Amino acid sequence: MEKIRIVVADDHPLFREGVVKTLQGDELLDVVAEAGDANEAVQQVQEHLPDVVLLDVSMPGSGIKAAREIARSCPVVKIIMLTVSEDENTVHEALGAGASGYVLKGVSGDGLRQIVRNVAVGESYITPALAASLLQASVGKQDSAAPLDTQTPRERDILSALAEGASNKEIAAKLFMGERTVKHHMTNILSKLQLKNRVEAALFAQKNIDGAA
Repeated sequence: MEKIRIVVADDHPLFREGVVKTLQGDELLDVVAEAGDANEAVQQVQEHLPDVVLLDVSMPGSGIKAAREIARSCPVVKIIMLTVSEDENTVHEALGAGASGYVLKGVSGDGLRQIVRNVAVGESYITPALAASLLQASVGKQDSAAPLDTQTPRERDILSALAEGASNKEIAAKLFMGERTVKHHMTNILSKLQLKNRVEAALFAQKNIDGAA
């Protein structure tokens, strides 16, 4: 299996070194470059085109701006924000900039390695402590503009599996579908529910699917 190639960007050298050492502890993860500010992060990503980049939100030049530029110039690269900020607006801004993950720096080493592996294969992740507030912010729009009854039976099955934390690959195996078909269904689900990513879809499913079943 090919290694997941990673760029780590943070302006605190000691913390950055710790993250690099943590990631290198997994034989499937390979840190190919480091950066200390937003401009350098963008340059390193453009040069190395890694699978995943970890960006500090508050590093010089703005991690959010770096995420936006990386999403524009290197859309194949998955972006994870690694930060101390629990501000809801910052989370929304990061997701809007193209981030697939939003992780607080208190995460464990094992947790970070697993998140990187998951995001690298197309999953999304938001620290659970922040997820509830995001759901509350969007629940009114979900309920009024795109109720659960807009979903087909197959999409309901996918949402049920998603609520249990299943990945696309696991959903495909459970429902005897191709993984690409699951991805197409997920795109349709997100569009109809007016959600940004599968994390919000999972939160929606956890809140609504059991009661509607």
